[in-house]
Amino acid sequence: MAKKKERTPRRIERDTYPRPEHRFRDAKIGMTWKDSEPDSPGFQRAPPGAPNIVLVLLDDVGYAWPSSYGGLVRMPTSERLAKEGLTYCQFHTTALCAPTRAALLTGRNHHSTSFGVVGEMATGYPGYSGVLSRSCATIAELLAPNGYATGWWGKNHSTPLNQASAAGPFTHWPTRRGFDYFYGFLGGGTDQFYPALYRNTTPVNPTGTPEQGYQLTRDLANDCIAWMRAQKAIAPERPFFVHFAPAAAHGPHQPPLDWRGRNAGRFDMGWDHYREVVYQRQLELGVIAPGTRLTPRPKELPAWDRFDAEAQALLRLQAENYADYLEHCDHEVGRLVHVLEELGEFENTLFIYILGDNGSSAEGSLTGTLNESASMQGIEPPIEASLARMGEWGLPGTTPHYAVGWAWAGDTPFQWMKQVASHFGGTRNGMIVSWPAWIADKGQKRFQFHHVIDVVPTLLEAVGIREPVSVDGVPQKPIEGVSMAYTFDRANAEAKSTRTTQYFEMLGNRALYHDGWTACCRHGRLPWVTRGSASFDEDTWELYHLDEDFSQSEDLAARYPKKLRELQDLFLLEAAKYDVFPLDDRFAERADVTLRPGFFVGRRRLTLYPGMVRLPESSGPKLANVDHAITLHARLPEGHAEGVLVCLGGDTAGWSLFVEDGRMRYHYNWFGFERFDVLSGAALPGGEAELRMEFTCETPGIPGGPAVVRLLCNGTVVGEGRIARQVPGYFGLGETLDVGEDTLSPVWPGYRDRLPFRFNGSIDRVEFELGEAAPRSMSELLEEQLHQD
Repeated sequence: MAKKKERTPRRIERDTYPRPEHRFRDAKIGMTWKDSEPDSPGFQRAPPGAPNIVLVLLDDVGYAWPSSYGGLVRMPTSERLAKEGLTYCQFHTTALCAPTRAALLTGRNHHSTSFGVVGEMATGYPGYSGVLSRSCATIAELLAPNGYATGWWGKNHSTPLNQASAAGPFTHWPTRRGFDYFYGFLGGGTDQFYPALYRNTTPVNPTGTPEQGYQLTRDLANDCIAWMRAQKAIAPERPFFVHFAPAAAHGPHQPPLDWRGRNAGRFDMGWDHYREVVYQRQLELGVIAPGTRLTPRPKELPAWDRFDAEAQALLRLQAENYADYLEHCDHEVGRLVHVLEELGEFENTLFIYILGDNGSSAEGSLTGTLNESASMQGIEPPIEASLARMGEWGLPGTTPHYAVGWAWAGDTPFQWMKQVASHFGGTRNGMIVSWPAWIADKGQKRFQFHHVIDVVPTLLEAVGIREPVSVDGVPQKPIEGVSMAYTFDRANAEAKSTRTTQYFEMLGNRALYHDGWTACCRHGRLPWVTRGSASFDEDTWELYHLDEDFSQSEDLAARYPKKLRELQDLFLLEAAKYDVFPLDDRFAERADVTLRPGFFVGRRRLTLYPGMVRLPESSGPKLANVDHAITLHARLPEGHAEGVLVCLGGDTAGWSLFVEDGRMRYHYNWFGFERFDVLSGAALPGGEAELRMEFTCETPGIPGGPAVVRLLCNGTVVGEGRIARQVPGYFGLGETLDVGEDTLSPVWPGYRDRLPFRFNGSIDRVEFELGEAAPRSMSELLEEQLHQD
């Protein structure tokens, strides 16, 4: 353990990784071992005094939810670390999850890493490919060759989703980007009760059911704790780097069943009054500057008093459920702290607790939703549909998200929320840093302006590692962040920030910070609207003097037009420098899988085999709004046949072709709001059989339209029915295609208690035939373009 007087670990002077191979320079080679002296390679050791590092990143948590920042969500772990460390009050993210994560792990701006937007919306431009650039090494790729054990738990969202299947390639999975170990999920979100988990590169199933107490955050903490204990038991002198990135509090908002109801009544005041209450608490805590003004509610948001008592009861429940979810997450982070103390490692652990990767999320519609995937695709059932199912909110089978008003409340005192990079409601997040062996100025606040790209250079300085010029033979882009380590010293409590300039851009919303001023413009589409584009030429820019206006409350653009123009011009320079162009404000339109390459793109016929499970929807064949037929060559048991033949999706939405009581059944789940069934008229015969499902869209080319389904056995039609509506785009975040079973959440709730509901016969193969609406290959598109020309 490092002593407090050891302020500056020895720096390793090394410009390239990996290290040169051990050359046995000190060995003496004789004719036999008796007249020789060995020189064993040994282990690479970290610099003397190098700390353990625990980097925690929460998800979709705004500045004003945690109690450590004046919020009403009780987070004692964050409060404890704040008392023992430093609370940062002007720390910023990118306004969206995957871009923030790419910036956090590399120390480069999100566009520089090719993550200008989430990978689900990637496009073929340098700043937007969704493939984490090899020229931007992760912090793990720098720590591992310098003696650190490295592990990652929870959300990834940096592996291209078209590379997330069993076919890989695995070059951009965590275990190929510097991490010895990974346990988590790959996409932007996942069900907390039925998560799409991977251990390293192997899909694994949850270790229990919700009724047995299983919930993802708890599972991640259990696994991380076991790993930390093992590391120190085996190699006690070796420091570790833990990246703990739970899904909380990203939707779906699903606290463990034993944590439900702990916040009943806490949010009865509604979102307007919540902001007023929390604003006063923030002033008292000192996490906002004296004289900060509370910004008003946007005209596009409804006032709390607009809703009747019944609707308010539902809206209160949404905030209570979210608070249960977030409080439990903080509890699990606290367990990591406790195990560090148990191991005697807390004193020399640099613990960074980042309370959100962007502002609070507005992706749940104006009245909230029981199904966030529906909301993300523009499906907003009337509030009466949610009122009828209030008792189910947050339980297995629902994937809820709170109303937009709560997102705005969670970003007090600022304007706007997640996605809106122009304003601090989208980009300012809490960050708490604890390092007892180094930080003596305990319990204090820091107001220097910093950004998520500043974390990596801070870690490098703390450990004593120099920025490399080459990693694995790839020349490295310079790290674009600056170290925050100077703020650890009491003497620098009021020091001027070492970050003088920072651009922001997300989905067309943009801003430029420079020397205490910021110019910004919120562009076009509102963050809870899923489609639409607007002219960039018609944007209105605002100007704020942050040294005097902490919350961006007074627009000075009309008073200081020259200053505004100066910052606008600087934005253009920064944007060109960091691959921000071309600006793109499309949202749901960019989620079209045909915009990105994939193994199934252009294939009209394909065959899957038994045992093929957990094929991510994003990596598999596109079947929504596409004519298709599925033929199974199977053997049915004599008597009682049952089980899933093939399925795609789960609680969020999906379809399942299965056998129940000997009858073939096709079930289509439309976001849990409507369900459609087609059944065979009689039980299927035992023995060899060809089972077929034919799906024909009634309105080709119109997403979400109706379809007709026919079921056939050995060439004879045994059932027919109509699907009144389809999902417009995709079935759900994290859901998968499975052959012979349903591995995650159930498409049909009737077999939830029998999951994975494996087919009790045998399947030889499953053949898919896709119609003309299926995604075309690049060669087909080029051929079409040639004929048009």
